[in-house]
Order: sequence, then C-alpha cells, then structure tokens
Amino acid sequence: MASALIVKHHVANFEAWKKVFDEMYATRKAHGWRSAIVYRDAADPNLITVVNRVNDLEGAKRYGSSPDLRAAMERGGVVGAPEISFVQEFEDRGY
Repeated sequence: MASALIVKHHVANFEAWKKVFDEMYATRKAHGWRSAIVYRDAADPNLITVVNRVNDLEGAKRYGSSPDLRAAMERGGVVGAPEISFVQEFEDRGY
C-alpha cells in the first residue's frame, strides 16, 4: 500500500525555498522517498503544498523529526509551523 507525507507551509520566497528543497533530495531518498510533487497556491505563490510519496511512514516520520530537515526549513525561509499529514493510499482508479 502506498503512503505519502503531505506538507503545507508558507515560505518567505518560493525560489529560495525551492533551491534548498532540491538540495535535500539525497536526504529524502535516504529516508525512503519515492517522489515529490510541489504545488503553489494559485492566490499565494509562497503557500506551498508538497505531496511526498514514500516507501513507508516510519521513514517519513524519521525524516520529519530530523535536525537536517529543521536546518533546511530555516535556510529555505519556512514561515511558521507546517501543516503535516501522513496518509495511506486507499484507491487509485487512474483518472
């Protein structure tokens, strides 16, 4: 069963945040990341939602509490606390 970590947060500047996000690829991969899709809010381009597909939720939780992630969030200009959801795929009908 597929799992995902969904994160929503404001950033000070999308381009600066995206650079740091991209630099964290190897760290995410080491914690079981399969893919990530970044969405920007249509009305507020600095409101970001990231859907991270992961191998397992335990790896995602370890990554979520890692000092590396905290430091990256600070460097990337994350404003305030993120909204985080851990989910498991129920059904994919492909449409």
